[in-house]
Formats: sequence, C-alpha cells, structure tokens
Amino acid sequence: PLKMGNSSSSSSKKKGVAAADDANANASAVMVAVSNASVRAPPDNAHCSHLASSARTASRILQSLSSEKRVALLFRIADLLEERTNTIMAANADDVARADAQGTLPPATRQRLALKEGKIKQVAAGTRAVARQQEPIGRVVRRCKVMDDDEHGSGSLTLEKVTAPMGVLLVIFEARPDALPQIASLALKAGNGALLKGGREATQSNKAIHACIAQALTEFGVPPACITLVDTRDEVDGLLACHDTIDMVVPRGSNQLCTYVMENTKIPVLGHADGVCHVYVDKAADPLKANRILVDAKTDYPAACNAAETCLVHMDHFANPHGYGHRLLNKLGEEGIKVLAGPRMRAIPGCAQLPTAEDMHVEYGDLTLMMEVVDDVDAAIAHINTNSSSHTECVVTEDEAVREKFLNAVDSACVFANCSTRFSDGFRFGLGAEVGISTSRLHARGPVGIEGLLTTKTYIRGGGHVVAKDATNKYAHEELPL
Repeated sequence: PLKMGNSSSSSSKKKGVAAADDANANASAVMVAVSNASVRAPPDNAHCSHLASSARTASRILQSLSSEKRVALLFRIADLLEERTNTIMAANADDVARADAQGTLPPATRQRLALKEGKIKQVAAGTRAVARQQEPIGRVVRRCKVMDDDEHGSGSLTLEKVTAPMGVLLVIFEARPDALPQIASLALKAGNGALLKGGREATQSNKAIHACIAQALTEFGVPPACITLVDTRDEVDGLLACHDTIDMVVPRGSNQLCTYVMENTKIPVLGHADGVCHVYVDKAADPLKANRILVDAKTDYPAACNAAETCLVHMDHFANPHGYGHRLLNKLGEEGIKVLAGPRMRAIPGCAQLPTAEDMHVEYGDLTLMMEVVDDVDAAIAHINTNSSSHTECVVTEDEAVREKFLNAVDSACVFANCSTRFSDGFRFGLGAEVGISTSRLHARGPVGIEGLLTTKTYIRGGGHVVAKDATNKYAHEELPL
C-alpha cells in the first residue's frame, strides 16, 4: 500500500526528516527542510536510548497496576483534560496564530491543527470510552492440554496463550492535537509505553495536553516517561535506531514519511499512509442514496484521510444529457465541490469543460473530487486496485451481486457498501479511539485500536515434565475450552 520511492537513501533521509516533522508539508516547505537537514548535527543516540528505555521501565510499572487502577487513571486524564480546557484552547490558539503569521501551512493541515469548540469534551469522552472497554491484557486466546500424565506422575502439561502489551511504541503523527490523547489512552489501556512526536505546528497544544497525561500518571505512581512527548526531529532519527527497546513504529501521514521511516529503521512499522478513497456509483445505485453518501464522504471533513477523493460512475448514468450522471455533477457543484474529470469523463458530451485530472492517485484534502466513468463493477474494481492507497472504498448499488463482488474483490483495508467512507474511523468502529488507520497487511489493518497494540505470551504449567528426546512422551494436543 505504500508507494516506495526510488531515490537514494541519503536523499530519502533528508526528505523524510522534513516529513517526520510535518507529514503534510507542501513542496516548498519540504525543500527548505531538506536544505536545513544537511547541516544538522547527528542525533544524540545515548539520549534517545534513555528516552526509550525509560518508557519501557515506566510501562512495566503501568502493567503492574490492577485493571481497576488503569481504568481510574484514564478517567483521571479525561477529567484533567476537561478541567484544563481553557488552557489547552489558549495554547491551540497560539499555535494557529503562529501558523497563520508564517503563512506556509496548507489549508488541510490548518484544519487539522485548529481545535473546534467542544473538541476537548469530545476527546475526554473518547478517553472514558477507551477506559470502559473490556480488559485487554491477559485474555486467554488458546488453551491446550499438551500431554497427559507421564510415567513419573507429573500430571498433565497445559498451555495457555494470552494477550500481552506490545511494549513501547513510537508514534509520529500529523499536526492534529486531538490525536495525542487518543493515542495515549489506547497505549495506556493496553499497558504500553509510548513516545509521541506530533507536528511542530501543534507544539504548544501538545504540551498542554501532555501535561494532563503526565500529572495523572504521577498521581497513580507511574513515571511520566511512560508517555513521552518527543520534541525534535533529531530525536525521531535517534529513536528509529532504538530497535532493541522500541517495539513498533506508527508513522501517520504522507507516503514520504512512511517510506522514510521504513527505510531508516529495523523496528517493525505499522504503515499509515495517505487516504485516496473511492466511491463507485453503480448502474443500480439509488440516486438519492448516492447523493447523500458522496456528498457526506467528500464534505463532512475534507481534510480527513477517510474522505472520498475519487468518484467512479457507471457509464450508463451519462447515456443522455438528462441522465443521473449530469444531475450528480450539478448536485456536487451546489455543495461547493470542484470536480476534476478523468480522460474518459472529458469525452462525454457536456463534460469537456471540466478541469482535467492529471493524476488518478491524489489525496486532495479539500473540496476537490476526481470523477471518472467506468463500464461496470469489474472496471471499477480494477481502477481502485490500481490507483487507491488501500484505505477505504465504497460501492453504492441496489444489486446484491454487484455489492458482494465489490466487497470481496476490492483489495483495501476497509470496503463498504451503501455508506459513507467517513465511517472508517476507530470511534465509529466501536474501538473508542484509534492509533491510526493502517494500510499495511501485517499484524493489523484498517482502524487500529487496542487490539492492534497487543501481542501474546504463552504459559505452560507442568509438574516436572522433561523432553528427554521424547522417548516416552505421549502428546495429547487437546484443545481445551477458553
């Protein structure tokens, strides 16, 4: 799902340093960062190793807390967020004012940066929702009787596989302050430590939010290092080298950022790249449903990674000048959506005046939508599997056969029928929050909640059993009820 570049490692590293600090930087900002990167001192590896090892030590103290105390810890964080709403909003206003004064922030990034009224209350509610979820640690996922009683009277040998914390996470996220408490709450619920690097545009907002988390951790006897706010780009580079103490990296942002991280670390990476999401309006689509779904998918939050960026329309909808396809174009125009036409779309009478889409794989992040016509569902599936970022795709149809073919054949993390792509979200999936939406294929895919932050450990309980070349051992391998 990640578009891996062909640039040299040194060039990739310079670009990646910029991306690690602002996953959504425009081209000129990236070039400035690249120039600056060449004169920066190498990271302080000893300092970075200390950050990572401190997070691991603190996470083990967190894991020693009872489930009830970890729940209470999250509730305390939620309370502190609400109590300090004015402080957080003031810090955010400073970040936004600074970004506006500099005038270099892309509109989509600015939209993510600004905390709207009521957002802190919503974030606090999400933290409490994570707290109320079922205890994730120590859940038995397999139980097996390995051996019956042996000749020494050792009794049965039993195996249990249980869920366990991942360990220490490094999460690099965009200039979106509300992502910080979401990621932190999931990490804490799963018993993990976390090193968090947000976009530099949100520095003051992140510090104000992190202060709430640090205070709550201290009150519950957990070192604040359990959730550490990483300050600089240099620290990110140094932390990527800490493969012995960091267990997973989650880069949220551009393909450039994800590619850089994957090329510069031995730590497993949970890829979270761009969101080039599609809506296919089938021949058998209900026009009213299609209008509602497409408008919502594009306009509800245009800067979100689960917003629709491409609309594929069955050719029959443009069979005549008064067909549904032309009415759909009018509807999109009324909603303020700018439509870019694909090559086949521009050949349709009445569509030649539309601006041309130069690329089939673009995350616009605003009210721009690429539209193309296709012959049937098979052509739509082929287009999506070729041009999407494997994030979220939707089909609008009343034809059950078309619906099921689309759901089964589209190779993306989330595939929907007759609903907005905006439902691709950890909260809406019932996960409470999300670390990100993974377009990777290993370990976790789609919105990543607590389950994606867990691993397993295996217990075997015996009574003196030995292997002794299995000369007399008789294995039962009987699966037992959980």
